[in-house]
Amino acid sequence: MTIAVFLGSLLAAMALGVPIAFSLLLCGSALMWHMDMFDAQILAQNVIEGSNSFPLLAVPFFMLAGEVMNTGGLSRRIVDFAMALVGHIRGGLGYVTIVAACLLSALSGSAVADAAALTALLLPMMVKAGHDKARSGGLIAACGVIGPIIPPSIGFVIFGVAANVSISKLFLAGIFPGIVLAAGLWATWWWCTRKEDLTPPARKTSAEVFAAMREAGWALMLPLIILVGLRMGVFTPTEAAVVAAVYALFVAGVIYRELTWSQLFDVFRMAAKTTSVIMFLVAAAMVSAWLITVANLPAQVVSLLEPLLGNPTLLMAAIMVLCMIVGTAMDMTPTILILTPVLMPIVKAAGIDPVYFGVLFIINNSIGLITPPVGVVLNVVAGVGKMKMDDVTRGVMPFMIAEFTVMFLMVLVFDAVFGYVRQYLMVFATNKIDARLASLDPQAFIDGVLPFLDELESGTARKAAS
Repeated sequence: MTIAVFLGSLLAAMALGVPIAFSLLLCGSALMWHMDMFDAQILAQNVIEGSNSFPLLAVPFFMLAGEVMNTGGLSRRIVDFAMALVGHIRGGLGYVTIVAACLLSALSGSAVADAAALTALLLPMMVKAGHDKARSGGLIAACGVIGPIIPPSIGFVIFGVAANVSISKLFLAGIFPGIVLAAGLWATWWWCTRKEDLTPPARKTSAEVFAAMREAGWALMLPLIILVGLRMGVFTPTEAAVVAAVYALFVAGVIYRELTWSQLFDVFRMAAKTTSVIMFLVAAAMVSAWLITVANLPAQVVSLLEPLLGNPTLLMAAIMVLCMIVGTAMDMTPTILILTPVLMPIVKAAGIDPVYFGVLFIINNSIGLITPPVGVVLNVVAGVGKMKMDDVTRGVMPFMIAEFTVMFLMVLVFDAVFGYVRQYLMVFATNKIDARLASLDPQAFIDGVLPFLDELESGTARKAAS
């Protein structure tokens, strides 16, 4: 009955056109009423505590970094660098889009910001070169969803806070899957454009490629700084967001000098508007998350999925299908906030690595940004590119299928590969330890340890006496 109340109240509110944040609050109120514990003070307290989280400070700073990059010329220089690298290949503008999306995703972590920048910069060039406008818009939309996967990622930050999983580990684990998704898009674009009669631009000289790399060098330093800093423990993911924002402001205002004081207010205003939407969603979702825990809803869901707990791969496939269905009707952030407290106990009960699950979960929710009818990135591409929503949806279909295919291949293959690697490392470490112990002379070991123990005991006795 609790599950029915939770889903029924949430879906009914959304069907009536209530904004998702308020739908989550109504859902929480319905659960409190059902459990006969309705209290407005509890509701307000959980809303406040939901946004009172230090890791969530990464969200506004990453959003600010994305806005600064689009306004201050960092995005344009990265596109120019990608053009110099692969623009001469047949269908090269599509490959430029994929390479630029990977580089931009390592800077902003926002699918909406990346899609808007790529659409404004590359869509007119692709249409002028003779590419189908619908297919070009679909490719840009599909490339935009790489943004929340390759670190830094706002999606990983929100999931890490909601699931109590290391954000640094999520960041580092998202690099390779993001590259694999880009490879899938590369192959799909080649297949779609193999019969197009196009004349690619002339190959850039080494001097021109070097000049483009030098122009984009300051922008390309940012992902390197973030990844090295996270890997070496110099700063936390939250501090990395501050570093990204300050660095982008410095490069755009001092080095490139394209961000003026008059533009700065609009940049902060746009970042604040986007951040306020996300943070209000997080705060509202925390009410439902707390009540889900109080109502013991995860245990009920675990009992329903108990037949699948013995097969982690099949369980992951079922969860991915569920997320696909939910992603067609909901945005990425509310999906993460609603499903994470429900799914994490199931994942832990099945013995699935939370980091592995988090990466696949965010990939699925990212692809949900381009699944109709509620595809936020599709709307952005259609709005910026002045296209019909139907055309963008038609153009994105082959790329969306490719991304879902890659995701399910990760579900089927990666868990087995990772499990084999972990088992190999454990066996290797055990053998090393056994070999080391076997090489030790027991008597020499005792002769070396006993004086140390005697000294330790005498020092302890002197300290006690004093």
